[in-house]
Amino acid sequence: MRSLVLLLTVFVCWSMLPAQTSAATLNIEADLLIVGGNESACAAAVQAARLGVKRIVLVNDIDWLGGEFSAEGVGCLDEWTLVKGRHANFPRSGLFSEVVQRIRAHNSAKYGLASPGNAFCGTETIEPAAAAKIFEELVEPHVKSGALRIERGWQPLNVMVEKGRVMSVEFERTTSGAERLTVQAKMTMDASDWGDVIRLSGAKYGAGPDLRSRFGEPSAPESFDDAVGAQEMNPISWCLVLRETGGKDATIPKPASYDPRSFAALDRIPPWVESDMSTGMYSSSGNSPYTHRRLVDRWHNGFAPGTEATFLNYPTQDYPLCQLPQRLVDALEKDEPGASKKNFVNLTPRQRAIVFADIKEHALGMLYHLQTVVHDRVGDFPQSFRYMALTEEFGTADRLPPKPYVREGLRLEALYMVREQDIRAEGRQPAWAKAMPTDSVFGFQFNIDFHPTRRRFLTEDRNGPWQNVHTPSRGWHTDTDRAVFPLRGLVPVEMKGLIGAGKNIGVSSVVQSALRLHGQMMHAGQAGATLAWMCLRDGVEPREIAGDMSKVRELQLKLVRGCDGPGLLLWPWHDLAPDAAYFEAANMLAVRGIWQPEGTNLFFEPEKPVTRRELARLIVRVCRALPEAKEWPRVNENAKPLYQDVFADDADRRAIEAMIAWGDFQPTAPQFNPDGVANWNTLHAWLTRLGLPVAKGLLEGGRTNQPLLRGEAAQFLWRVLLQRGEWLPEKGTWLKPDGDEDGDRVKNLEDAMPFDADNNRVLDRIEARLSK
Repeated sequence: MRSLVLLLTVFVCWSMLPAQTSAATLNIEADLLIVGGNESACAAAVQAARLGVKRIVLVNDIDWLGGEFSAEGVGCLDEWTLVKGRHANFPRSGLFSEVVQRIRAHNSAKYGLASPGNAFCGTETIEPAAAAKIFEELVEPHVKSGALRIERGWQPLNVMVEKGRVMSVEFERTTSGAERLTVQAKMTMDASDWGDVIRLSGAKYGAGPDLRSRFGEPSAPESFDDAVGAQEMNPISWCLVLRETGGKDATIPKPASYDPRSFAALDRIPPWVESDMSTGMYSSSGNSPYTHRRLVDRWHNGFAPGTEATFLNYPTQDYPLCQLPQRLVDALEKDEPGASKKNFVNLTPRQRAIVFADIKEHALGMLYHLQTVVHDRVGDFPQSFRYMALTEEFGTADRLPPKPYVREGLRLEALYMVREQDIRAEGRQPAWAKAMPTDSVFGFQFNIDFHPTRRRFLTEDRNGPWQNVHTPSRGWHTDTDRAVFPLRGLVPVEMKGLIGAGKNIGVSSVVQSALRLHGQMMHAGQAGATLAWMCLRDGVEPREIAGDMSKVRELQLKLVRGCDGPGLLLWPWHDLAPDAAYFEAANMLAVRGIWQPEGTNLFFEPEKPVTRRELARLIVRVCRALPEAKEWPRVNENAKPLYQDVFADDADRRAIEAMIAWGDFQPTAPQFNPDGVANWNTLHAWLTRLGLPVAKGLLEGGRTNQPLLRGEAAQFLWRVLLQRGEWLPEKGTWLKPDGDEDGDRVKNLEDAMPFDADNNRVLDRIEARLSK
């Protein structure tokens, strides 16, 4: 803890370097302002600095950096998905993979084991203070270089807008006093917990449920009901980080509002189970409040006494943000008439603090129940919560994290809003999402996961005991497919000079329940910072980048190549590692629709040989992606197929016959052998006959008959596009609100794939067809 305080002191000193000052106002000019200090904000700051942005200012409302990892106390990383019916981690990439490596290195150095938690919910765990130190070390080089300045203890007060553009943000101290900070920036990213910059700027945003009429989502409500109105959101949880005391009673004082009936759900389950989670994540035999998100398992790992740690983030402590207890209603109304009816996003910081106090008390009530009622029910044992004490590492008076775990906040009204239909799966096994936008900036997958969003009072007294409850349409474990997030989702539909980050991005309420995890938020920050860098470099607005496909492709290439770190996964193949030689090619061909998955297979399978039909299909798509692409051959659909073994109804007939028509393939053989394995000579010959660039060495060293593997094919075909360039649509046409770029009767701003009329993930221009 002492080293963390020292590191914070060093950084605060750095952050107070030259600025214009007056008695009560600090004025700073910046190229990029990042509001917030969570994992998304930190990723944005690091990415921007690595890209060369010279003047970055990050303004945080607390001292700690790292958000979910640290300040919110969610030290068990959520990253699971289903692969072939088994739980597995979603593939790691970008700055998130860097942080995970630092976490594993820290744990290895401290415990001799990279993953010491044996938790039910995840494989990677990190203690809060260690996580905060990791994020401080992540930004440290950029603070020392002078590129990044960090201001702590400030919250947004006003946003100055001129001619529809964010010009500056004024901050006030989170404590008290008349001191003010004003940051005038060329570009602003809002990664704050509640999207306060977006809200204060007047930019369009959403909060609470979206009605079905908005996006047509099947699980969205038809109308708001009288009980909750527009206040219903994924609940807040105040996590409790606990450490063993060696048998010393650590029972906390009874919270003022505690009633055992509120926590009756805990009376039906064991508080702790004997499990080392060797059967894998989410193995039901390992589920209990204690093991759910255990941080350090010293009992099974043989660590020294005193090292055991866990944290409570269990459904019973979830706190709904609607149907508030009467004492809170009264306090909010006293502060401002009508405040108790507002969505939480629209409350002032002072009003939020009123609710936060009750959330903390509810969480402590759960701990007290576990330490008393549950302990007495199950009897004395070493892992009892009675012998687990709240950690002191946060440095807070109440020993709680400085922030709650926020699952849902403000949602930016963006150029495209990702909605339930885009990602929802038809079965339990994730496949590929129905919408895979070509302007992807990162891949993701997590269930539509609403914790209990409403409360049920157990008596007539609305200050009395209550329990949280699910509603029929808002629950957890609603299955989704592997999806991608579009660049358009970071760009406001109207406001200039502003980019979304963190949870403040273009998604519906339903989708936000699936897009809120540690890694996903870091990806959003990394992508948003790359967009900001391009805007600053070119002197343009985010909308202009999003509307220029050449800039979109440049941004994607920058992300996938990484910048002083691992590249970012744009297309969520399960088996693509950022350090693989084919990582760039596989991603860049996939987002263009050139290389598409086979059915529901989530694996790229780089070592698998390519068949001749697959290679023909890929080459034809590459040909059509070129600026000087030839037209599809005109062939009578009733004409006899060109090859005896490529039948009239063969799905690849069009591609095979188009390739032959475009190149110097005469005379042709009677058979094509479509399912035979392509070799290096096949690739060399076909590229040569089509007049496309051919890599030197394809036929060297006896490689002629060497099977062509998928990873190799991707690299060679991507090389063709890099050398020859590609066709690009006219700038901005697909961002015209009343336009319909692909003629599918879906307006551009409602169309996830505006260049794909049949929405099969293959752009219309490159989709094989035989003209009549």
